[in-house]
Amino acid sequence: MQSTTQPKHPIYNLQFGLLCLSSLLFSASFNMLIPELPAYLSSMGGSEYKGLIIALFTLTAGISRPFSGKLTDSLGRVPVMAIGSIVCFVCGFLYPVLGTVAGFLFLRLIHGFSTGFKPTATAAYVADIIPRERWGEALGLHGICFSTGMAIGPAIGSTITLYYSIDILFYVSSLFALLSIAILMNMKETLATPQRFTMSVFKLSRSDIFAVEVLPSAIVTFLSYLPYGIILTLIPDFSVHLGIANKGLFFMVFTLASLLVRFVAGKASDRYGRVNVIKTGLVLMVLSLGLTGYAQNFAGLMAGAAAIGIATGVLSPAVNAWTIDLSLPEHRGKAMATMYIALEAGIGLGALVAGWYYQDVVTRIPVTLYASAGIVLLALIYMLLRRRSERNFDLS
Repeated sequence: MQSTTQPKHPIYNLQFGLLCLSSLLFSASFNMLIPELPAYLSSMGGSEYKGLIIALFTLTAGISRPFSGKLTDSLGRVPVMAIGSIVCFVCGFLYPVLGTVAGFLFLRLIHGFSTGFKPTATAAYVADIIPRERWGEALGLHGICFSTGMAIGPAIGSTITLYYSIDILFYVSSLFALLSIAILMNMKETLATPQRFTMSVFKLSRSDIFAVEVLPSAIVTFLSYLPYGIILTLIPDFSVHLGIANKGLFFMVFTLASLLVRFVAGKASDRYGRVNVIKTGLVLMVLSLGLTGYAQNFAGLMAGAAAIGIATGVLSPAVNAWTIDLSLPEHRGKAMATMYIALEAGIGLGALVAGWYYQDVVTRIPVTLYASAGIVLLALIYMLLRRRSERNFDLS
């Protein structure tokens, strides 16, 4: 008797490997700048604009999402991924040239287009080449590579700045982006019928901007990533206050901890359901933000970094896979763009509010982190009420 069991799809293939390597280099390219930018801006006399470092970046990332979603679904996944890496490449060379506060803030706006394009197309590419029952696992693996870039990027950036200069850091950032582009050029397009480029692809209708079907994942993403904007803005100064010279160390520990759980969390979301894993991640995030706010020394801050990393590692692949679950197959680019709009809005608003409230008063940092834990608690309450509402109305 012949077995009806279907063989497992081989997700460990060349195309997926190239995608992961490109994402690692792309992530490292822009993340290596983050720990050094607050001090760099202060050195130019712009300390009061620290909140804009992340806020402006995420503003243009969010604005570009509807365009990247439409382009991903029309022109193809690979060209849109390449656009994101090209922006990183160009900006790295321009930071040393535009050495004024206004020039710096302008470049943060432009640099944001990079994350507005590449992650949107990358998620759609993963959904194209991996079967649905293994999306969580694949996105967990991809997240490990992206997070590895987040881990090594800040550490590399701080090391380069300590031993060389911040201008060298900008050039190395461009080099990483260039390597990411080179890898993309060897990848096969997965969109079945790519359209030829015309200016009409930039015309957006109301239906192109937001995928209503993924609103639940967008809400959770917004609320759970708002604290990340706060962390990006305040942790470098908090590290210095606690006597930690390498401002990228927090982000390295955070990301390494995230790496440890992403693969397992992604597989768990395939097996036990996205919603159950997301609720677990939200509980962990609330607790970890409280722990970080309470930190009073090196060990305390590193413990907080590890805890936030674990919570993020649990949440991220499950939320990404949930978004694809909720999406329409022909509009995966738009669906992922919608989720990323929420992500950028959360990070940007968190950074803006944190910068406005902080004003270089270190004692305000713990209060801000406690408040961010309360925001994540709202996401958990939403998930609990949503499931109860679905049961009451017999919704699947």
